[in-house]
Order: sequence, then structure tokens, then C-alpha cells
Amino acid sequence: MTPSFGTRLRSAMDERGPLCVGIDPHAALLASWGLSDDIAGLEAFSRTVVEALADSVAVFKPQAAFFERFGSRGLAVLERTVADARAAGTLVVMDAKRGDIGSTMAAYAEAFLRKDSPLFSDALTVTPYLGYGSLKPAVDLARESGAGLFVLALTSNPEGAEVQRAVREDGLTIGATMLKHLAEENAGVEPMGSFGAVVGATLGDLSSFDLDINGPLLAPGIGAQGATAADLPRVFGAAVRNVVPNVSRGVLKHGPDAAALRDSAARFAEEIREAVSA
Repeated sequence: MTPSFGTRLRSAMDERGPLCVGIDPHAALLASWGLSDDIAGLEAFSRTVVEALADSVAVFKPQAAFFERFGSRGLAVLERTVADARAAGTLVVMDAKRGDIGSTMAAYAEAFLRKDSPLFSDALTVTPYLGYGSLKPAVDLARESGAGLFVLALTSNPEGAEVQRAVREDGLTIGATMLKHLAEENAGVEPMGSFGAVVGATLGDLSSFDLDINGPLLAPGIGAQGATAADLPRVFGAAVRNVVPNVSRGVLKHGPDAAALRDSAARFAEEIREAVSA
């Protein structure tokens, strides 16, 4: 039986540190690497990131949109990127932010969470704003496949607050409600549940939210967005041990030189390791 995503993630974080590196081949980044904004550039970029970092980072987070914009050929590159990363022993969180209801949500789940799918990933980002219950097909298939989910709860973009900080009749904010659901999914699971939240590292004091969901907290915002590793204990408090900090541009801007990519990732990883273990 395949170990759960939470088990595999905990092991990878303990062994390699918790750093998650994004694979975000947007046009400006391809240009800065001297690559063309086409399939050849997309493939060269993705292959370079995986080959440079797959043996040292815990998690890759490819952003599906930057591959989807090239149509079926872009998706073929994404399939190879996922397969190569997982074959090298790195966990893959597919950043696709899918969300819908019923059979449509089930189809999204099958694309990324069914074991025989060419895009099968260790975890998938999902949006719960059609109601947390709309995610049930993804929750069920993730459990069956030993995969995980990262649910958007408290995102780093300023616009997110108008939804996530809205207060329900029971006095809980929408974001806090999502965290509560996730804590219920992960209740009693050791060493860590497989159902995580996306919580921005740039949000400052989150002491009014219960981040102790017994699951991972994917934390974008380190590097180019302004947050630093040193901010993590202040933002996440006692839950900091389960934080998976995501760095994309802060590492990727050092390409296409593989050694420079490795050096940058290693610096971030060490800064994060020191911050969360202090």
C-alpha cells in the first residue's frame, strides 16, 4: 500500500528540508533565461529546473497555466516534467487551483489524482469557494490514491481577503472555516495528514487563526513577494514545523545556470531550516 502523501511529505521535509520550488515558465522568465517563448523554450526550462534540483529539494510545484497556454504540446511537456521529477524522488504539487461541483470536480480530480493518469501528482491545489463539500470527489480520490490536497484558505493576494476574511453567521471567517474542515480531515493521522492549506507567508500576524490542522501549510510569498524565512515563525507560530515554504522567482531568476540554481535553492533551504528549528 502506498504511504499517504502526509507521510511521504513529512519524510521528505525531514530529510531534505521543507523548501518547495515552483516551476513557473512564464514568458518573461523564459526571456531572462535566453529561451524562446515556445515549446522548445518551455521544455528546456522545465528540464533544467528538474535536473538541477530534483535530488535536493523536497517538493516541486509546477504552475499548470504556464504549460496549458501552449495547448496539447504544453501539456505533454508538463506530463514529462511531472514524471521526471517524481522518478527522481521529488514530490510534485500540481498548482492548478481546480474547483467545481459534482462530475466536473470528479473529472478534475481524475486528471491529477488518479494513479494511472499521465498528470498524476502527489498533491493538487484546489479552490473551495463553491463550498468545501464541493471538493469531496477530490478528497475521496486523494485518499484512495495516497495523494493530497492543498486548499486555498488564506492566500497572499490582497483581493483574497474580501472572501477569505468574510464572517459567517457563526462568527467564523471563511478562511477559518476551511482550516476547520481540514483539521477534521486530518484528525488523528500520524505523522501528518494529507490535506493541507495554502496560507500566504506575507500575511503577518495570523494568531487569530487556528493553523494547527495536523496537515501541511503551503506558504507562497518567500523571496520576490517580500517575505523572508525569518518571518515564518512569526506568521505560523506553533504550526511552523508543518510549513512548506514556496519559492519560485527567488530561485528561478538564477537560471539557466544549473549550479546557480542549486546554490540559490540551498541558501533558501538553509535559511528556512534555521528559521523553523530555532
